[in-house]
Amino acid sequence: MAAALKNRIENLIAMAQLLERVDANPTLVGAQQYRNLVNTVKGLLGDDDLPDDALRAVLKACPASAQLYENMHYDRSGLSQSPLDAAVASEMAASELISSLRARTH
Repeated sequence: MAAALKNRIENLIAMAQLLERVDANPTLVGAQQYRNLVNTVKGLLGDDDLPDDALRAVLKACPASAQLYENMHYDRSGLSQSPLDAAVASEMAASELISSLRARTH
């Protein structure tokens, strides 16, 4: 593995772990710092040269980064990082809420 690629993977791991810590305790940083961190992680996740196995390992270990990645690629892959049961339950709950709101207005 080239040194530059290894460095990018290590940077992604470090930033993804930092995002996990900040998501667990949002009071650690301000809003602008959070946006900067998210943008940094997005940039690292957007690296087309990352090996798939390295990317999958980071996404599996860091749910906040997995959710961010999912949001970045929703148009192509939908809820690919979310567990299917949770995705289906969310969709069913949303459908039920919409139905109940419609019933109230009629």
